[in-house]
Amino acid sequence: MNNSINNMDIMKKKGKAFKKASAIMNEIIKFRISYVFIAPFMAIFITFTVVPVIIAIFYSFTQFNMLETAKWVWFSNYSNLFLKDSIFLIAIKNTLLFALITGPISYMMCLMLAWFVNDLAPRTRAFLTLLFYAPTLANIFMVWQLIFSGDSNGFLNAYLMKLGIILEPLQWLTDKKYMMPILIFIILWSSIGASFLAFIAGFQNVDRTLYEAGAVDGIKNRWQELWFITLPMMRPQLMFGAVISITASFGIGDTISLLCGFPSTDYAAHTIMNHLTDYGTIRFEMGYACAIATILFIIMVGSNKLVQKLLLKVGV
Repeated sequence: MNNSINNMDIMKKKGKAFKKASAIMNEIIKFRISYVFIAPFMAIFITFTVVPVIIAIFYSFTQFNMLETAKWVWFSNYSNLFLKDSIFLIAIKNTLLFALITGPISYMMCLMLAWFVNDLAPRTRAFLTLLFYAPTLANIFMVWQLIFSGDSNGFLNAYLMKLGIILEPLQWLTDKKYMMPILIFIILWSSIGASFLAFIAGFQNVDRTLYEAGAVDGIKNRWQELWFITLPMMRPQLMFGAVISITASFGIGDTISLLCGFPSTDYAAHTIMNHLTDYGTIRFEMGYACAIATILFIIMVGSNKLVQKLLLKVGV
């Protein structure tokens, strides 16, 4: 009796699975042209994003130096990171500090600037868009190195010494007291990029008749328009901007290496990306590096999920 009931349950599950598979196949056939168009992108995405992530997660459980066969070590890399690697703990603290400060501030800065620029005349809007976006197109780090150079020829040191504020040059990019604030300032200044353009596009695509309907329904000022009408209509752009901001804030590493050297003084500005670069491209301890990359990946995915939940409350 029990066997017959189990067989019936199995048959029902197989029937549901078959119906689901049939529905999927029918949808693919119906929209086959669309799937043909997205096939090249999906092939590239799976090959160069999904597969490398899976491979990195696999190698994070191994000891692998690219010369010898990988040796399975289970969670040894992860335990060493959190229990024995004090520099990694410093890197986590610095990365979270950068992410919590630069991520939200740059996101809100891009949104507010886009809101301001959107209301200007078309020519003025185009000029200011180019002006704000230009720093992301040029290699501006050489300029910052000249400004914050630690000798008397550095622009900031020379100016402050001329005014009599300081008597000798300050080591702006190597002194632990000044490193973090300067890096945060530079990162914020150069963070107006793709998110800014996406927000301007979002503002431009909002249906103007919604504002007239909102005025009839009791919308009284621009802030209410922004919260109840504009931002809910811009959720795709807001999500795109959030992903870009999170990725940039957690992926800070090259900027620090270029300005403060590698490694920075006493690892004061050392981030997870710097730690990953150290073990992945200098020491070639690829298993350990993959464990670092996996942890960073988990943190970024978790942050994206949290932001998605927060964006669902926009306009509520």
